[in-house]
Amino acid sequence: MTAGMKTLIIARHGNTFGPGDTPTRVGARTDLPLVESGKAQAKALGLHFLENGLVPDVVYVSPLLRTQHTADIILQATNTEAAIETLELLREIDYGPDENRPEEAVIARIGIEAIKLWDERAIVPKGWLVDPDKLIRGWLDFSQSIEKSEKNTFLAVTSNGAARFAPHITGDFEGFRAGFPLKLRTGAYGILQFDGDRWFAAGWDIRPEKPS
Repeated sequence: MTAGMKTLIIARHGNTFGPGDTPTRVGARTDLPLVESGKAQAKALGLHFLENGLVPDVVYVSPLLRTQHTADIILQATNTEAAIETLELLREIDYGPDENRPEEAVIARIGIEAIKLWDERAIVPKGWLVDPDKLIRGWLDFSQSIEKSEKNTFLAVTSNGAARFAPHITGDFEGFRAGFPLKLRTGAYGILQFDGDRWFAAGWDIRPEKPS
């Protein structure tokens, strides 16, 4: 790794639904713990980070249990005692009237095209309580604090809706979209790096295999 390089790992929490559960749009107001498969995903992330020289110096989580549990398991797997800080920026977005509703009901309300625009371009569907400009400013401020830090490797454990605004750190969101999907799957992560001059994406939606 280049001297002075800053690495920001942005990980999505593990699964919060198990076999037989009906998945819903879990947002800012729904605080679920990880299920067993989610815990396995978190462990896989930690082992992967350990094997690839990505052990974090500092860990950031949202106020929600699913991110905190994921971070705890990652740190156990990496055998590190990195400091954990809570950031409101990392809280999942508020899905408004679609909060904690099954996807079929969400599509029935806003339409499949609105979902596509959200997934591909981060255009917020009508009724969702999201301020994109505020989120983008938050990620930019966060990146600037990392640039000034004496630490080198940072882990932010967040959720899918909040994470998709992080690539604005690069200053070329459209260029990022051309090369990567915006969505992070559960138990997956992306890497943004700062080389002393600019931020760039080194990977996105990387999902380690769960240990057998």
